[in-house]
Amino acid sequence: MKVLQIVEPGKAEVIELPIPEPQTGQALIRVQGVTTCPHWDMHIMAGEPMFPRGKIEYPYTPGQPGHEATGEVVAVGPETAGVKEGDRVSLWRDQGPTRPGFYAQYAIGDAANLIQVPDTLPDAATAPVELAMCVHVSIDQLLSISRISGTRFGVGGLGPAGLIAIQMAQAYGASEVVAFDPVAERRDLALKLGADRALDPTDGAFPHDRFSDGALDVTIDCTGLPASIEFLMDRTKDSIALFGVLREEVRFTMKHWRRALKLIGYGSHNRSAAERAVQLIRASKLDLTPLSTTRLPFARYAEGVSLLKEKKAIKILYDPWMDG
Repeated sequence: MKVLQIVEPGKAEVIELPIPEPQTGQALIRVQGVTTCPHWDMHIMAGEPMFPRGKIEYPYTPGQPGHEATGEVVAVGPETAGVKEGDRVSLWRDQGPTRPGFYAQYAIGDAANLIQVPDTLPDAATAPVELAMCVHVSIDQLLSISRISGTRFGVGGLGPAGLIAIQMAQAYGASEVVAFDPVAERRDLALKLGADRALDPTDGAFPHDRFSDGALDVTIDCTGLPASIEFLMDRTKDSIALFGVLREEVRFTMKHWRRALKLIGYGSHNRSAAERAVQLIRASKLDLTPLSTTRLPFARYAEGVSLLKEKKAIKILYDPWMDG
């Protein structure tokens, strides 16, 4: 079978490996589509750890960092419950960087890490379920200290996570969703996916006063960048969920301390969040298809990562069976 492997920074190859056999509690998946987790892919290709103080060894684990995948169960190992041959499934949880990843024609998934998805939807609609789970974790964090229904909800950063957050905010009853990103094409897509307003944060179009009637009630930052987080802090009355990976310090000042602005970090991945994300997909309240702006074969992996870096693509859907 064909498997993608990043052999050194900036270089990926398609290699041949035997089709693996599922062991106890596992399933063999015929992978039909796998989407980039952009920051993972860009970091590993650049030779940089995804998280601060992390370490990377090359050649990188075959199939990694592919962990947003969808496909068909073609075999199960002994004592495997929850999935069966013929099921259409997606990964809802990353299995870790030391296990073979899903940039492969066939891959092994622990049954506990798989979730059934509709077999009538295209690959792009179900491959990013793991990301949808991740975003739902931050939505749950907000719901644990505040509310979404009836609020003016802000989204900072319109990469894949931000575009999911817009749809989830609408699904959970936000009265208005305001999205922020400097890239015009992403603002246009945000409007198509349900944002009421999509603004360039650099043009001064949104009031710089968290105490005004027009301020945001609750927000989510999907960038991890201090400039984006502080922009939201200056304009949010109640609570901000920090979804993006935080690598630098953020300034919390008197204007944020007054009237108890609440910052909430990331929670834990969990199956309940995945199940609710899939429920939103089934109810046509969450559409992941527009996130994948380009479909490519493994042989063009480096090209796809370049498109991500240049912000000419939001996600790449890699097709293990496409020639090229």
